[in-house]
This record gives sequence, C-alpha cells and structure tokens, in this order.
Amino acid sequence: MKYMLLIYGNQATWDASLEKEYREVVEAHEVLIKELTESGELVAAVGLTIVDARTVQVRDGVPAVTDGPFTEAKEVLAGYYLVDCESIERATEIATRVPEARLDPVEVRRLMDDPGEHR
Repeated sequence: MKYMLLIYGNQATWDASLEKEYREVVEAHEVLIKELTESGELVAAVGLTIVDARTVQVRDGVPAVTDGPFTEAKEVLAGYYLVDCESIERATEIATRVPEARLDPVEVRRLMDDPGEHR
C-alpha cells in the first residue's frame, strides 16, 4: 500500500531549532532516503518551498487567489515522503525517522486505491 508522510512545520520552530542543526537534518534525510530506496519502499521524497506559493479557493465560480501557502493554521506543509510499504505500522515507523518529527507533526495518510473511495 502507498502512504503519504506529510511533514508539517512552523517557521518559528525551524528558526529556533533546526538552523543550528540544518546539516544534521539534511544528512538524516539522506540516510532515510538511501535506506528506503534500497528496500524498494521509496516512491518519492520532496521538500516544499513557500517561494511563489499561492492559495486558491473558488466560491460561486469566482477564484480568490492569495499569496502564500498559509491557510488558517500555524503549520505549513513543508514536504513529503511517498512510500509503498506493507502496512500502516511500517509507514508510521518510517514517519518516526523523519527528522522534523522531533519538532512538528508528520501525518501518515494512505492513498486511495480506488478514486471513488471516500475513507
């Protein structure tokens, strides 16, 4: 099954904690990516930037576009891993190894097998 590991964060947390440890965080991602590639579980892993980000909503056929990825939350989606593994337990285990999990949430979500699936 495929699972999306959504890495959330907030700029204040990163500025206070990760700036000092940036190289360690990058190296931890490199190790995790290498291991998941070797095990055949990695589908993709990407960090996201807020540069040129926009939020789009359409209400009554009228688009409203605002600068920034910011919805009504303190955290922003900072990146993701897409893994193909045997169970939710394995996906959760992988999520615990994402370096940002020490500071902010990493959400584990199963991809829909069927586009008509609602849960």
